[in-house]
Amino acid sequence: MSGPMSPDDAPLDRSEGGRPGGEATVEVSPSREAEVAGNRVRRALPQRHRRTVGAWCFADHLGPIAADDGGPGGIGPHPHMGLHTVTWLVAGELVHRDSLGSEQAIRPGQLNLMTAGRGVSHAEEPTGRYRGEFHGIQLWVAQPESTRWGAAAFEHHPMLPEVGLGGGVATVLVGEMAGARSPARRDTALVGADLALPGGEAVVPVAPDFEHALVVLEGGVEVGGRVVTPGALAYLGSHREALVLTAGEATRLLLIGGAPFESPITMWWNFVGRSRDEMAEATADWNSGGTRFGETGSSMDRMRAPQPAGPTGSR
Repeated sequence: MSGPMSPDDAPLDRSEGGRPGGEATVEVSPSREAEVAGNRVRRALPQRHRRTVGAWCFADHLGPIAADDGGPGGIGPHPHMGLHTVTWLVAGELVHRDSLGSEQAIRPGQLNLMTAGRGVSHAEEPTGRYRGEFHGIQLWVAQPESTRWGAAAFEHHPMLPEVGLGGGVATVLVGEMAGARSPARRDTALVGADLALPGGEAVVPVAPDFEHALVVLEGGVEVGGRVVTPGALAYLGSHREALVLTAGEATRLLLIGGAPFESPITMWWNFVGRSRDEMAEATADWNSGGTRFGETGSSMDRMRAPQPAGPTGSR
């Protein structure tokens, strides 16, 4: 489900784009349709005017789609650097296989989190036995300078903490909400939560020093007088202690947020860094078949990285 990025999502040059202001806001922007392994996805983040929400820098929403043939075709071995991948399913199942030796199926209600650090590769494969609907989202979290050159890692969490929201439930994927803390790794101050709302009004506690955004997976929700449905990113700014959400029907959405990221980032293909030179070096390391990103052992075709656009050099 992950990536790849293209210049249509965000230019290769570093840009702060849309840093949070001093007041709460509601800015609704359409997702960009992209194709990943033959499947159409709604790419809510990044956007040209907004590269990050906290450290969250990527959100691909896939489905719901019929999976009677075994589900999405999967994504062959590809590399990452400088980020965490966060995989969350509403329906269906996948198998994660990476260069650390991990082989882990993921199903709804479970979380896969992979830390890339200096470099890792993985593949996301169909299980070959699932029949039914497939629906999920993958997000990336940019790593800060203190950890982005560190070792790669992988973790699977079969159960996550929940918080009651009136008649609804918030599942805390990463970070903390209302005293419920996820066991998943985080390298910066941030939160990610799945909100399942049956309809009606829900009050969601949030940290006033975080900027936040919503990605609706199914249904629709009203916030600040604006209606948000699948295919959009609702950026909410900061300086709030609670969100008041009104759902007219059963609705599923993700709340993402965090402290403003420490620096502008550069994104290219499946890499997150700080300069074009880093992108060019990672591309060459992967395409040459060197040891930096390792091997997954997957039988699927290995993806080749495109060359970064534009000149390299100090930037």
